[in-house]
Amino acid sequence: MPDNALPSAIICLPFVASVVVFLLRGRGRSHNLAAWLMTATALLGLLLSLWLYPAIAAGDVLRQVIPWVPGLGLDLVFRVDGFSWLFMLLICGIGTLVGLYARYYMSPDDPLARFFALLLAFMGSMLGIVMSGNVIQLVFFWEMTSLFSFLLIGYWYRGTSARDGARMALIVTSGGGLCLFAGVLLLGHVVGSYDLDVILAAGDTVRAHALYTPTLLLILLGAFTKSAQFPFHFWLPQAMSAPTPVSAYLHSATMVKAGVFLLVRFWPVLGGTDQWFWIVGGVGLVTLILGAYSAMFEQDLKGVLAYSTISHLGLITMLVGLGSALGVVAAIFHIVNHATFKASLFMAAGAVDHEAGTRDLRKLGGLRRLMPVTATLALIAGAAMAGVPLLNGFLSKEMFFAETLAARQGPLLDVVSVVIAVAASAFGVTYSIRFVRGVFFGRVPASLPREPHEPPLWMRFPIGFLALACLLVGMLPARVIGPSLRAAASSVLGAGHLPDYSLAVWHGVTTPLLMSIFAFVAGCLLYVRLRGYFAGCEVAPLTGRLSGKRIFERVLAVLAADIPQWIERRYPSRRLQSQLLWIVLLALVAGTLAATSAPFGFHPRWSSVDPAFALLWLLGAACAIGAASQAKFHRLAALVLTGGAGLVSCVSFVWLSAPDLAATQLLVEVVTTILILLGMRWLPKRIEGLAPESRMHRFRRRRDVLIAIVVGLGVASLAYAAMMHPVADSISRFFLERAYTEGGGRNVVNVILVDFRGFDTLGEISVLAIVALTVFGLLRRFRPAAESINVPLQQRRQVMPDAGEAGGTVDHSLTDYLMIPGLIIQLMFPVILLFGLHLFLRGHDLPGGGFVAGITVAVALILLYMARGARWVEAHLRVLPVRWIGAGLLLAVGIGLGSLAFGRPFLTSYFRYAELPVLGKLPLASAVLFDLGVFSVVVGATTLLLIALAHQSLRRPRQAPATETGGQG
Repeated sequence: MPDNALPSAIICLPFVASVVVFLLRGRGRSHNLAAWLMTATALLGLLLSLWLYPAIAAGDVLRQVIPWVPGLGLDLVFRVDGFSWLFMLLICGIGTLVGLYARYYMSPDDPLARFFALLLAFMGSMLGIVMSGNVIQLVFFWEMTSLFSFLLIGYWYRGTSARDGARMALIVTSGGGLCLFAGVLLLGHVVGSYDLDVILAAGDTVRAHALYTPTLLLILLGAFTKSAQFPFHFWLPQAMSAPTPVSAYLHSATMVKAGVFLLVRFWPVLGGTDQWFWIVGGVGLVTLILGAYSAMFEQDLKGVLAYSTISHLGLITMLVGLGSALGVVAAIFHIVNHATFKASLFMAAGAVDHEAGTRDLRKLGGLRRLMPVTATLALIAGAAMAGVPLLNGFLSKEMFFAETLAARQGPLLDVVSVVIAVAASAFGVTYSIRFVRGVFFGRVPASLPREPHEPPLWMRFPIGFLALACLLVGMLPARVIGPSLRAAASSVLGAGHLPDYSLAVWHGVTTPLLMSIFAFVAGCLLYVRLRGYFAGCEVAPLTGRLSGKRIFERVLAVLAADIPQWIERRYPSRRLQSQLLWIVLLALVAGTLAATSAPFGFHPRWSSVDPAFALLWLLGAACAIGAASQAKFHRLAALVLTGGAGLVSCVSFVWLSAPDLAATQLLVEVVTTILILLGMRWLPKRIEGLAPESRMHRFRRRRDVLIAIVVGLGVASLAYAAMMHPVADSISRFFLERAYTEGGGRNVVNVILVDFRGFDTLGEISVLAIVALTVFGLLRRFRPAAESINVPLQQRRQVMPDAGEAGGTVDHSLTDYLMIPGLIIQLMFPVILLFGLHLFLRGHDLPGGGFVAGITVAVALILLYMARGARWVEAHLRVLPVRWIGAGLLLAVGIGLGSLAFGRPFLTSYFRYAELPVLGKLPLASAVLFDLGVFSVVVGATTLLLIALAHQSLRRPRQAPATETGGQG
């Protein structure tokens, strides 16, 4: 495999393994297999990344471009340079160690297939961020990390803290992701491309543009929320309810590192301005000191590490914000150093919790006697976090001090920066000592939940490997990390702009060294002075009561409860008509504004109107008006008249030579009529002798009539203007000329749906599937009150006896109420199925297609339910609508991805005609298979909705509806 093809393979690897692992759930010793598959996948990704080292060391940038939507300038671009390659090593390397560690940490009683599947998908999402060569693609993977981190943080979802922490992380990080999306859209607009290489080369253009400031703010919001920078830092400590392997991975190589990755990546484009310095540098400075201060007072081991992560991420952010090239080098160096000692410390904390049964520092102590190896490894990693010489943390901390001293932004600001940097370093020494001494030194508590002992060898191995890395980098930095750091820094700064720096262990007696010594001594003295206070404190003084979590929950309560309740009190009507009124009015205002800015410019040609066609429309208008007037008095009559108006629309399509639309309209009318018939049973009963209408009620009716007339005339005018538009200037000529030559079909409408606009159709069927599942989820929880069902209670008890039918389904068909001959419908069932197959097969050349065929088959199924009843149908026919939906979506996406294998854009179709026995000449187009996916989704979604309604209409109000599992519909 060529090097340029490896990036996509490395990204796809964890996603494919994730699907495989998920399918292993419930199969014997699947937890062992899932753990080893996770570890092997990460290791293979690491080896493939190392394979790229010669090209990276030579300064090459590997790019793989896969066409996606060329017409919009959007392609899948996988890009690997020195900086992204260094992150790939961290993601895959630490992922390998986390997988090995999790094999022994997690309990076999947990659903481990789901855990490792999510962890693999999380790994793939992070790889996607660092290897994206298109900024839109980067945002897509960015939001995927938010989604999978939400699922991993809430893995033990039965705990309230896990659910709350996962929800908080999702809201904050996904909200920042939306800001990032808006920012990269502005960035692409300024540059004229979404390609990362083009953007990185346009730094001067971006900084000089009028949209620079809003672009900068939006992108920084995305980075700050992801990397838990002030004031968004509060979500990270709440995520400590996640399993420790997740915490170790999230804090070291994934998720929170995505934000600082983005800052370094866009430094050549957005950096070097006053806005960048004050915002990025200021936020980093505040986060640095706030995280370090809060970490000293935490009682939970993982809480200490969480706040220390916030502090170190603030340090990296401050280095990037200083604006110097050497600050970027130091930031990259500390990203690597922090990943190694933080992953090791989290795993050590997890080992203590696993063996001792608690993470509370007040209940721990003296474990070095019972866990000497773990204590030694934790001591090394803790010393690296504190910045002790001969360990990697010391080197990057010295570079940080040097950059702080070199900054020249005014005497006062320079002094404040140095003081805060030293204070934060001293706090870091204090919480590092507290972590190590509080757990492993002193007396062993007498009442630990478990009898501590050393964890298994392979559970200690990842901790030891990372601790060894801290030692090697600290003692031999130039050899161990030097080449990788140079490659990463050169790819960000440019080979010709790399500053001089030294990775020597000893630089003599310098000011940064004196600052380090002072911070270390101050941190030790601070621990000795406040040791007793630490043992009894619950929250950090000053900052502990200013809880970001409390503010977040209050804001969420205002947005989710207070404001909706205020709106409900201010506008108490729950009538659907009132809600529809606002929607229609907004549409009217928007349409009016559009019409005034872009006038139609057409003149009606009344002489060309056919009198018969005009009469037909008058009939349709009469049906519509009659339906509106009869809705109050006779619902069934109103429904019949509504069907008449729909039938007139159908005939109009036939009149205007649009048979595809006519067939779709007719079938949709059938489905809609059945849907309303099923729903009519939930409407309140009629009340005889209604009081005369009030003056206000008459005013509302007249107002609604006026609005309906205005909106109807507006829509009719728009439709007429579109039909009167000259064909020569219309886009329709493009489709008419290319439907057969490029789409392989003579039915232009169907070719547009499954070929030219296939991407839109894929989005539409995805929305249809989501809507169907959502409606089903709502209906299965909804129970109409007994008095609101339009059947007398005594009669309903006679119709629905208290027999113990399976699933609560009553053995009566809807034909008992609708008086439809059941035998006729049952005989029509195979005929309708055959007709649906006919519509599907001819759809590429003649009127038909997957959508129309899907509705036809759905009508056949629901008619069978009406004829024989749900219980009989589900006993003789396995109706699994959710599987129809899933199969259809997978087929549609699979056909689209298949084109990528041949180097063509997503959803590019291939066609040819073949002579087949009996069937004759048939189109063999890949678009037909895509249409089959559309057909499957439409059948599944429509059937799911209608079956849900049928079950609800025929079951006792208090019983749960039948579900799809076990062969039920």
